[in-house]
Amino acid sequence: MSISLPLVAPMFPAGREPLPPGYTEEDRAQLMQAKKYQGWMGVAMESCPVKTAIAGVGGLGIGAFFSLMSSSFAYEDPLLRQNTQAGMNNTQKAREIFKEMGRGMWKTGKGFGKVGALFAGIECVIEGYRAKNDMVNPIAAGFVAGGVLARNSGPKAVLGGGLAFAAFSAAIDLFMRREPPDDD
Repeated sequence: MSISLPLVAPMFPAGREPLPPGYTEEDRAQLMQAKKYQGWMGVAMESCPVKTAIAGVGGLGIGAFFSLMSSSFAYEDPLLRQNTQAGMNNTQKAREIFKEMGRGMWKTGKGFGKVGALFAGIECVIEGYRAKNDMVNPIAAGFVAGGVLARNSGPKAVLGGGLAFAAFSAAIDLFMRREPPDDD
């Protein structure tokens, strides 16, 4: 016997919630297992190591792609190509070109990956420490990441790199957080 109280949300014991339409009681175990895995994935995606790894792998891919696109301009000088590839047949020339493109893709991708992982990791740590998600986090993370990237060039470069990266991070985050236009 259930008593219906007006304006009070119904309460159900854990594991006995009403099933979505089209599901039977036999499907409940599978739904509960899927809900558990979904919870685990949510926790994993919010962790700093996973965010850092995702940013690093994404940066590696983007950097490799940019290098691949820009390498098409590297072989436009026929005189340079004629001097460096003298005495090679077409297969050897193609092999050398692809090796050079691969080296460039790896080098650029590695750089982008390091920058992405560094920024994402620092931003995640700052966000976890402050327990807020606002504009301060990417600006502070950009300043620290820019300073770390310029650390070998002296204190002026550390300050300049930090300020430049913070400004870039702020511009990107402002663009990403803007309100979508109201198309009424």
